[in-house]
Amino acid sequence: MGLRSDYARHSARVLRSKQWQAVRLLAKRRDGFKCVQCGSRYGLEVDHIKPVRTHPEGSYALDNLQTLCGRCHARKTRIEVGMGVENPAREAWKTAVAELQRHKPERLN
Repeated sequence: MGLRSDYARHSARVLRSKQWQAVRLLAKRRDGFKCVQCGSRYGLEVDHIKPVRTHPEGSYALDNLQTLCGRCHARKTRIEVGMGVENPAREAWKTAVAELQRHKPERLN
């Protein structure tokens, strides 16, 4: 079995269930329908913070879920499967930009 198929098979049963659909919606509502990493509202996915393959008991636990955009989710997955780590300088820059966006004052009309 290849790395990808071995990685994917652990959560396939969870992701096909009706219970997953319900808890997925709850996670998105809790996170304000935006990526918790970058704030994007597009291409949202719900990610298991602790992977299902190592923590099956957290498959449907809301505190083990986070809403991520496709880009942030792909980055996290690549790191989890050992395909590279994020450049620390780039990560610091993205964190600083996200922090500025969170504290941006509203425009006055």
